[in-house]
Amino acid sequence: APKMSSSPAPPSARSWSISEDSLKRYVLFASESCIQELLSASDSNRVGNGNDGWKVLSLEDGVEISKRRSGSFHTFRSRWLLKSVSPQQFITVANAIDAAKQWDPDLVEARYIKDLEDNLSIIRLRFGESSKPLFRNREFIVYERRETMDDGTLVVAVASLPKEIAAGLHPKQNNAIRGLLLQSGWVVDKLEDDSCMVTYVVQLDPAGWLPKCFVNRLNTKLVMIIENLRKQAQACPSSVHA
Repeated sequence: APKMSSSPAPPSARSWSISEDSLKRYVLFASESCIQELLSASDSNRVGNGNDGWKVLSLEDGVEISKRRSGSFHTFRSRWLLKSVSPQQFITVANAIDAAKQWDPDLVEARYIKDLEDNLSIIRLRFGESSKPLFRNREFIVYERRETMDDGTLVVAVASLPKEIAAGLHPKQNNAIRGLLLQSGWVVDKLEDDSCMVTYVVQLDPAGWLPKCFVNRLNTKLVMIIENLRKQAQACPSSVHA
């Protein structure tokens, strides 16, 4: 008879406790591909050749919303030209916590669990009972990595940690469902006149938790998010004028 003792624990019970060093190595490795995805999304289709899989959903008032589908994943991209907002001003409010507040005012808790380096953090976002369907009682344990590329382009990469690592860092609350945010984030390109071009990419795994009506509403939501962040950014004193 097979030995029962060697059977693996049920997936929900699994959690990996990893050292800070390993965590840092993992996040640096995982975020590398996220950064490349973000850069290629911000770069592609500038000339509107339409052969790179992005389908423009709307284009008005200088805001372009596009969508790309690969398998069951939906990736949304929004691009804005922000006049008289410097990249530094925008990047101060372009973080996972500020964006989460724009997604849903019923954000119950948003906090940095751990700073691995100056530009590398682990964040916990938790949404409450009255949140919209996508976020109701969900919590997300994400990393956030900020990089400045050689050409001065600023990138903020955000994605969920794998379930087992997240469980080891922060045990799941009983009534919360752990959502997964796939590779998402911002790319901010500096333009002349202290303006910038912002690309925001959000990639969701709809497996069982993305209602169709939400996908259709997401593009209006993206416009609102960037609009709110733009207002916050404009309210931030610019280092240039300090």
